[in-house]
Amino acid sequence: MNNLSQRLNRLQPSATLAMSQKSNEMKARGIDIINMSIGEPDFNTPEPIKEAAKKAIDDNYSHYSPVPGYPVLRNAIVDKLKRENDLDYTPAQILCSNGAKQSVCNTLMALINDEDEVIIPAPYWVSYPQMVKLAGGNPISIEATIEQDFKITPAQLEAAITPRTKALILCSPSNPTGSVYSFEELTGLAEVLKKYPEIIVLSDEIYEHINYTGRHASIAQVPGMKDNTVIINGVSKAYAMTGWRIGFIAAPEWIVKGCNKLQGQYTSGPCSVSQIAAAAAFAGDQQCVEKMRQAFEHRKDLIVSLAKDIPGFEVNMPDGAFYIFPKVSSYFGKSYETRTIQTSTDFAMFLLEVAHVASVGGDDFGSPDCIRLSYATSEENIREAMKRIRETVAHLK
Repeated sequence: MNNLSQRLNRLQPSATLAMSQKSNEMKARGIDIINMSIGEPDFNTPEPIKEAAKKAIDDNYSHYSPVPGYPVLRNAIVDKLKRENDLDYTPAQILCSNGAKQSVCNTLMALINDEDEVIIPAPYWVSYPQMVKLAGGNPISIEATIEQDFKITPAQLEAAITPRTKALILCSPSNPTGSVYSFEELTGLAEVLKKYPEIIVLSDEIYEHINYTGRHASIAQVPGMKDNTVIINGVSKAYAMTGWRIGFIAAPEWIVKGCNKLQGQYTSGPCSVSQIAAAAAFAGDQQCVEKMRQAFEHRKDLIVSLAKDIPGFEVNMPDGAFYIFPKVSSYFGKSYETRTIQTSTDFAMFLLEVAHVASVGGDDFGSPDCIRLSYATSEENIREAMKRIRETVAHLK
């Protein structure tokens, strides 16, 4: 018997979490797995942030917070947006949630009616279309190929817009590709969007500080776009705080009020101690962020050079985040023993079970010719993983 709701039955499990779970199960059986499937910094949270959390416990931050978050955190976010992004917001335009993932879902649930369309450039983060479905909407993907550096053009955007289009989700720097939209590229997209003022842009900027191009660009910075943009960000990636679960939106107040109403009914405010830690992260010395960014950039150069040496891999140079997204379709139709590779998910499973390297197939990212590899791991692991992959794919004939 399956009495689950139709809403839930429409959803697919997270491919990234499923692959990470399978690799962990293999590790538990004593198999030496190099896990490159999960998007999580391998650094520890910086000490000053942890100290702020310890002090928050001693100061008895153990009660419910306001639903949108403590004023100290929302003010720290307002200051961050002004200091780093030259954007003016008020605390009433900020809502803090249990990670950027909830921030995205809150916004979609607050905005999307049944059958509304949400444009999602592909490759996309696996949860975007599932969240749109949860809200009752229809995800509409636009394919951006490796030849265009996985970034959509204004012409592609214009062609995808219909009378039912309610929102566009942009992720820059991108998960899963690492591509970064420049200010000029965002301006080109904005010129299209200005013709359709009813469309809201969800700008997922969680990888803002893992950026190798220089200063981060947000579409909210384009003149005329701030009132139609919801910035989504948090502390998980930049400050190695994935488990602290603090994300936020910066948005027009009417959207924040709607999300606040929704959040008040099903989670209330996020963890009180984590909020104080996040406020310390935003307000503190940012050298820790730059140190981690430099480490990721070095690893990026390493993994790209090694991946390009693997026959059959087509690799672009990512400008942000901590992923490469190589095209591997040259292996489709090839076999090893009783196994034949038909899809990128097959290929990822082959790498896991034969090379003992965990990746994620591109099927659930909307790009079935590619796989995602995370380089949020040590250089030693990167070198060994690429060696295993190179040796293992040589068996495919």
